Amino acid sequence: MSSTTPARTSALPRGVLVLVGLAAATIVIAGLRGIADIFAPLFLALILTVLAHPLRRWLGKKMPSWVASTVCIAVVYIGVVLFALAVLVSVARFATLLPTYADEFTSRLDDLTKWLKDVGVDQAQIEKVGSSFDIGQLSGFIADLLGELMGLVSNLFFILALVLFMTVDGTSFPRQLERARAAKPAIIEGLEDFAHGTRRYLGVATVFGLIVAVLDTAALVILGVPLALTWGLLAFITNYIPNIGFVIGLIPPAILALLEGGPSLMLAVIAVYCVLNVVIQSVIQPKVVGDAVGLSTTLSFFSLIFWTWVIGPLGAILAIPLTLFAKALLVDADPDTKWLRPLISNQDEPDAEAPVT
Repeated sequence: MSSTTPARTSALPRGVLVLVGLAAATIVIAGLRGIADIFAPLFLALILTVLAHPLRRWLGKKMPSWVASTVCIAVVYIGVVLFALAVLVSVARFATLLPTYADEFTSRLDDLTKWLKDVGVDQAQIEKVGSSFDIGQLSGFIADLLGELMGLVSNLFFILALVLFMTVDGTSFPRQLERARAAKPAIIEGLEDFAHGTRRYLGVATVFGLIVAVLDTAALVILGVPLALTWGLLAFITNYIPNIGFVIGLIPPAILALLEGGPSLMLAVIAVYCVLNVVIQSVIQPKVVGDAVGLSTTLSFFSLIFWTWVIGPLGAILAIPLTLFAKALLVDADPDTKWLRPLISNQDEPDAEAPVT
């Protein structure tokens, strides 16, 4: 006598799984926010190591391993220090220059209040608007920002130490990945896609940043805005912030243009930035980045907001690499979730090869 019994399943209802997943994600996000001061520099060090790995591998073919590692570490250290100095110099020069325009600031403010009075704005509202604009407060804000940046620079020692250890470990890490591939091929493939995607993204951002910096500097020189080279450098740096980086880079030259030449010069600077930066950084670059790393423009913008909220200002620069890392762990590493790829990239996946029968 034979009997059949229904197959037992332990699968929970889909709704329960969704709620459990959301609860787990909430806990992880809260944890990341709690350790943001550690996680942000740690991930930055990982990105620097990923970027330096091709150089380390190329040098390893031409010189002893320890020499290749030393050269690679030196290159990364110099790059990080120069980047930090560029940010500090840009902010410091802006903070130093602003007080010299105190008289011009007062004159522009008087023109504004007069115009508001002419168009019929109530005197109480005019006084409120006038009191809200104070060059001393703006200078104080810039000084506070400079102090915060100095605090971030203090993390450089932590970041550089991490890069040192990761680069040294990186000499044997590829071999360990190959050994792990036999057991978990999907995870290793996902991590490799993350590394390649991060290099492609930063390469694209660097190329477009150089183009924008040259064009912005030339335009500011022609318009006669002070410190044009400094603002071109700032435009290059802020290009690593997806979608809205040009707005941050626009604020200092626009303010100086207003103080130097009045509203007409400020509007000219805004117009030039909108034509150059919006077209290049907000239209062309996101499309190229999306094609290069497999992230839609909408997801790139959302990742900027999300990661800045989670780990602070450094999250704005690391937004795309962080999203690629999450995608590698949660989507690419699991064959059951790869159907999400077209939704994430907003592109059709290449057709898989037909199974052999």
